[in-house]
Amino acid sequence: MEHDKNIGLRVAVVGGGIAGLAAAHRLGELEPSCQIRLFEAGPRLGGSLQTVRRDGFLIECGADSFITNLPAALDLCRRVGIADQLISTNHAGRRAFVVRRGRLLAVPEGFALMAPARIWPVLTTPILSPAGKMRLAWEYFVPRRRADGDESLGSFVRRRLGREAFERLVQPLVAGIYTADPEQLSLAATLPRFIDMERTHGSLIRGALRQRAKGDAGVSHASGARYSLFVTPRDGLSSLVDAIKARLPTQTVLLNTKVSTFERSDTGWRLTFRASGIQADSDVRSNQMEFDAVLLATAAPAAGRLLAAVDPQLSDDLSAIPYASTAVLSMAYDRHQIAHPLDGFGFVVPAIEGRRILSASFSSQKFAGRAPADQVLLRIFIGGACQADLLERSDEELQQIATEEIAELLGARGSPKLAIVARWSQSMPQYHLGHLQRVARIESRVAEIHGLALAGNAFRGVGIPQVVASGEAAAERVLESLRRAPAEI
Repeated sequence: MEHDKNIGLRVAVVGGGIAGLAAAHRLGELEPSCQIRLFEAGPRLGGSLQTVRRDGFLIECGADSFITNLPAALDLCRRVGIADQLISTNHAGRRAFVVRRGRLLAVPEGFALMAPARIWPVLTTPILSPAGKMRLAWEYFVPRRRADGDESLGSFVRRRLGREAFERLVQPLVAGIYTADPEQLSLAATLPRFIDMERTHGSLIRGALRQRAKGDAGVSHASGARYSLFVTPRDGLSSLVDAIKARLPTQTVLLNTKVSTFERSDTGWRLTFRASGIQADSDVRSNQMEFDAVLLATAAPAAGRLLAAVDPQLSDDLSAIPYASTAVLSMAYDRHQIAHPLDGFGFVVPAIEGRRILSASFSSQKFAGRAPADQVLLRIFIGGACQADLLERSDEELQQIATEEIAELLGARGSPKLAIVARWSQSMPQYHLGHLQRVARIESRVAEIHGLALAGNAFRGVGIPQVVASGEAAAERVLESLRRAPAEI
């Protein structure tokens, strides 16, 4: 492919979530002359990052924060000028609860997902029976796994910690992150550090105690999650979206513009799309554009459909990545309506409890500035891989479910004064057994296609830092590919 040196490289980014935004921003940083077009099928940017202000409440409809021990998101905030706006979780109440027989019980101090760094809180917790505690303590002596190959989270935890610890503690805590079926969830693809702990120390307890002895941040006092490591912009995560957009050239973003096909052309790639609304740009009105490279930052099945004619095997692997849907209900109450002291950041619900919600977050307790004085903002999560049928209910029915569950679990009296339902259809990729092998095949195939890159949460992490890193790495690969472009394709 010959390229006119007087014309900047032309790159299309398909998908306006945080992966696509991070990719577009990185392209501009590394190659200021690059002509970037970001295609977003919907009316706004940000994907699952969406902040709404209403009646004095600051409401996150999707993700509400990110962890700082993975550097990509924090570094991006610095580069777009909002690092000084980041706030940490409130110091008081850095703990989570788990539901047992309708009561909220504190997750044992030092128990982070599945590795107890303190023994006494585990031995005294009312969450587990005496037999369950003894089986968990026996983990210290359980031998390492000798078999190779992927193992499900459910199998790993039952093998090391026992059935009760899995059902009462680990399953609900992990479901709060991945909304997945633990019997299908690949441990290697989601929580590989626990595999490393078993291999290195022979025991999760032994490994957690050694990490605590070394002063690992957040280990000894964590309760369910390492809350001290989480931050968010003071005015919500849409601040990050807005800051990135402000750094992009004015005609970069094309909203309400759905890419329908892309194919090889004499000069690289030809995209065909449908744009709704009035478009001033003549290139956009033509519904077709030419690019040197394309970076797909969509959900994996959407990328698979676009790639069907380019590489059928790659398309099949992308389309085979399953997704789950969730609904996030943000509900506000006057403080006197809630009997529970809300002396934590939220609770998770074990599947064995048979309830209709996955978890709830006490947003106004977790971060400052989320609710007016003497009022409370809660976020309730419904659906996921194991309760997908609930999302067939109407918004009114979901609100009724959440209201009833909060009344039973938190002693909420009366109706919420405000309720917002955010549905995230097919938004959470499920890292099932064999996921890493599939991702390796995908990456290998993409590497063989000049001028193509993929990014998003479907591959190597669902958190904001991993997704940002995915977008930036894809941008770097695209530019590297174009700079060593062959004479012809």
